[in-house]
Amino acid sequence: MSTVDAAGAVAREARRTALILASAQAVLGSGGPICFALGALAGSFMLGADKSLATAPLTGYSIGLALGALPAAGIIRALGHRNGFMTGTLFTALGGLLAAIALFQSSFWLFTFGLLVVGAGNAFVQQFRFAAADNAPPEFKARAISFVLAGGIVTAILGPQTVIFTHDLLAPVPFAGAFAAIVVLSAIGAAILLFLRKETRTEARQAASDSGRSLAEIVMQPRYALALGCGVASYSLMTFVMTGAPLAMVGCGFSSDQATLGISWHVMAMFGPSFFTGRLIHRFGAPTIVGSGFVLLISCALVAMSGIHLWQFWTALVLLGLGWNFAFIGATSIVAQCYTPEEKGRAQGFHDFVLFSSVAFASLMSGAVYNGWGWGALVSVVPPVAVLGLLGICFLHFRDRRAMAD
Repeated sequence: MSTVDAAGAVAREARRTALILASAQAVLGSGGPICFALGALAGSFMLGADKSLATAPLTGYSIGLALGALPAAGIIRALGHRNGFMTGTLFTALGGLLAAIALFQSSFWLFTFGLLVVGAGNAFVQQFRFAAADNAPPEFKARAISFVLAGGIVTAILGPQTVIFTHDLLAPVPFAGAFAAIVVLSAIGAAILLFLRKETRTEARQAASDSGRSLAEIVMQPRYALALGCGVASYSLMTFVMTGAPLAMVGCGFSSDQATLGISWHVMAMFGPSFFTGRLIHRFGAPTIVGSGFVLLISCALVAMSGIHLWQFWTALVLLGLGWNFAFIGATSIVAQCYTPEEKGRAQGFHDFVLFSSVAFASLMSGAVYNGWGWGALVSVVPPVAVLGLLGICFLHFRDRRAMAD
């Protein structure tokens, strides 16, 4: 086989892998919108007069993501992408089942634990973007990441629509049907993952290798550290606002279905641009796209602080999703350039552990800030953090330009 033919085969396999992972992301990722649309509302339903812990189940979900990051990377490294990802679907299904049982028993903390297990399962889904980049040639890496995340467009529709059509399925227990539906979604996702190519023994040995730089050496790279910081800032801000938004909308007199549709528009904005975000990164560079994302996040806060009409909530949530897409995909593409194949398990696992630990804290603080000071105070946190992220990515941009000039 000629070099050109071999390169073509690699490119075709990379696109096939990205398509399968995007399809699995669309189905398995729907558990997240279900949890975010109903987690705080279901938690509030089970609490008494003090609703300050209403977002604790969503914090449990984010803690599950954080705690599952390193084990998920290790399991995928040991079993390969296909078997490792299918293991993750078992966690997701178990979490959905536990959450439904908890609602039948009115057990707030069992419900929180169920969402934690769903989050642990979603830690495997978060590795899809890295898996797509790992199997792609350099010029296709950013597009592979954005292509996988584009599966979230289906998630934006499937997750909220699942909530609307199933939240009363197991009446008289509210919301239980939606969490039971996560079990079905997990089974469908597992069936899609069966189409992934099974890795050879040589590839498995390479993935399990401990060669390469230490984790400390990888993390101390300025590019890795700054990209991780930007990813943490964008994802934490998105979670902080998204977690409190349904509570704020219902608190302002809007229905739970209107709040759910707001989350639907938000999730669509999160993933819809993914069809072209990779091309934008390829053309303008990742730092520019990350900076654009932070500008959109600031715009989200300004709209949210301008009033409490439904259109303002929904517009702010759309801008929040767009800002997250640009900032997070851009930051992830920078991280993917900072390690070798032998180092990916350490680099990716640590990245997601730090990322989702921060997201868990943001989720917990969202409920506390909203309960204590209201929606206006909650969204006022966004601009200063976004400005810090913008300064960090500008520093990286000028550092890269200086390096190219030398």
